[in-house]
Amino acid sequence: MTQIIIAGIVSFLVAIFTTPVLIRRFSAEGLGQEIREDGPQSHLRKRGTPTMGGIAIIAGIVVAYATVGIYGMVIGTGGFTVSGVLVLGLMLGMGALGFADDSIKLFKARNLGLNKTAKLVGQLVLAIAFGLLILQFPDDQGLTPGSTHLSFIRDIDTVDIAFGGGIIGIIVFLVFMVILIAAWSNAVNLTDGLDGLAAGTTAFVMGAYSLITFWQFRNSCEVAVEPGCYSVRDPLDLAILAAAGLGGCLGFLWWNAAPAKIFMGDTGSLALGGLVAGLSVASRTELLMIIIGALFVIEAASVVIQVISFRTTGKRVFRMAPFHHHFENGGWPETTVVVRFWLIAAMAVMLGVCIFYAEWLTVTGVSLR
Repeated sequence: MTQIIIAGIVSFLVAIFTTPVLIRRFSAEGLGQEIREDGPQSHLRKRGTPTMGGIAIIAGIVVAYATVGIYGMVIGTGGFTVSGVLVLGLMLGMGALGFADDSIKLFKARNLGLNKTAKLVGQLVLAIAFGLLILQFPDDQGLTPGSTHLSFIRDIDTVDIAFGGGIIGIIVFLVFMVILIAAWSNAVNLTDGLDGLAAGTTAFVMGAYSLITFWQFRNSCEVAVEPGCYSVRDPLDLAILAAAGLGGCLGFLWWNAAPAKIFMGDTGSLALGGLVAGLSVASRTELLMIIIGALFVIEAASVVIQVISFRTTGKRVFRMAPFHHHFENGGWPETTVVVRFWLIAAMAVMLGVCIFYAEWLTVTGVSLR
């Protein structure tokens, strides 16, 4: 528990003190965000606001994870693990892809960065690499960081994505990884459209996963095989990463809350999307993440619905997509939209955590009465 707390505090401090440095540096160099002309008119005042603030979030997570890993090695309670390194690697890879996108936007002074093909290829390469590695590195009990089984609260043994293995099975599994990672990274990216919305929502999700993975650690099958135990490799390290993600988002949110002094940019949103996807796979909770990260799902779904509707009928379902712009264009102040969406995110997180805990109570036969 101490390591989890340290990770959250260190990440928060790094992010909250690094962000103003980035604000001053980017402002001095005139590296500001370009704003879509077809977006809400109230956003035009944000033109020139520094972006790429996601660097501070990433720095907070990396420093916190490294600090706790070294601390664990010194006191002899463990150190870096394969699961943690793979999830962190996915986050850094997606962050690098976002950094490239942001750099093109800034230095060419345009709202569009990498084209769709380049971004898709980048996500494809990262997802395939992650998918191949997550099935390697078995521990003494043969448990790998990831599983080919579809997971809800734990692996669903009757649903093997890879159909028992083989080349075709591995290809199917890798396709699933590509879809999952691309979906989450793009969903977080789409949510990052209002001051503090993505950072606050991700903080809720990371808080939930700090609890979930710590509970998996306390009830690990590696400690004792008993009803309700979890077959998750390195759950404590995942909890440390989730806590670091929580701290980094909160530290950044201090400066990103309305009126935002800096945006996280694709550097931050794609990195956080990679972290969300990686945690869901490594903790064996891919389907549960859909509930916990419901706001991300809603935002992405609104874009899909809008595109399909316009291309098939020529009519728009929403005033503007993603979903948060629908309410902005309906007259809601930006802060009102953000706070109410935070409430939706919080309720989704509580529902997901309750489902997770209720399943454990059911399996173990524990009664709260």
